[in-house]
Amino acid sequence: MSVAFRRESDEEHLEPKFERPIAPGPNLVTARGLKMLAQKVCEVEAAVDAATADAERDALKRELRYWHTRQTTAELAPVPQDGTVGIGLRVTIRMNKADRTIEIVGGDEADPVAGRIGFQAPLAQALIGGEVGERAEFNGMEDAIEILAIETIGD
Repeated sequence: MSVAFRRESDEEHLEPKFERPIAPGPNLVTARGLKMLAQKVCEVEAAVDAATADAERDALKRELRYWHTRQTTAELAPVPQDGTVGIGLRVTIRMNKADRTIEIVGGDEADPVAGRIGFQAPLAQALIGGEVGERAEFNGMEDAIEILAIETIGD
């Protein structure tokens, strides 16, 4: 039979559904991040139970697998107690003659609009290990960032 007269199934033309990519490296989180992961898993589980369409349920199940993986691989990052910048700390910096406060958190907790950046971000990498009064290189510029204050993030 000629291919021209063959009946094609509707599913032949659908795009493949891929899993959400998991970031490489350790999944370090703060205490708040652990709570956020547990909450996200509960939210997505409830959405899966409430889903009526198969396509919607399949998408939510993929989302749930992602959040389950993130929850099971999460490692609570120890907060540095020696006065150096690290995960779980709020840091006030001066950059480009402007003061700015950021929190260094796990990747899933990151929300740049709220001032939370993931520890893998270039700015966080430039700050980690620094102390109050030190200057750090950033974007190829020497002394681009000055660390003004370091404090622990509350829950």
